[in-house]
Amino acid sequence: MSLKKDEQKKILVKYDNKEKVFKFRWTLYKNGGLVVFRSYDKVVAQNVLYLRHKNQSFRVELKPRGADFYNTPYMLVKFKEFDQKSKEALFEIFLSDDKGQIVLEYLKMAKEG
Repeated sequence: MSLKKDEQKKILVKYDNKEKVFKFRWTLYKNGGLVVFRSYDKVVAQNVLYLRHKNQSFRVELKPRGADFYNTPYMLVKFKEFDQKSKEALFEIFLSDDKGQIVLEYLKMAKEG
C-alpha cells in the first residue's frame, strides 16, 4: 500500500468480540528516514523507518498478553520504498497470528473537502 504525506491509513482489528482501530501516517521523509505516527489501543507512538537498514519496520501487538504469552498476535508494518516522483511511501503489512484469532479490515477513508 502506498501513502502520500499525512494520508492516514486505518485498519480495523477484530478479535474475541472486540474491535480496535490501528491508524498510521507519515509526516516527513528526510535523509532516507521516514517519520511515522501510529496509534492502537490508546497507545500513540512515533517511529523513524529507514530503507536498507535494520529499522525498516515496527511491530504492534494486537492483543494483551495472557495465557498466550509467547504467541501474542502482532502486525508488522514495513517501509518498502519511497517514490521521489509521486512523493509516496510504500508499505507492506504482515500479520503473525498462529491461532487465527485476528481479523483485519482495511477501512476506507472519506474524502475531505
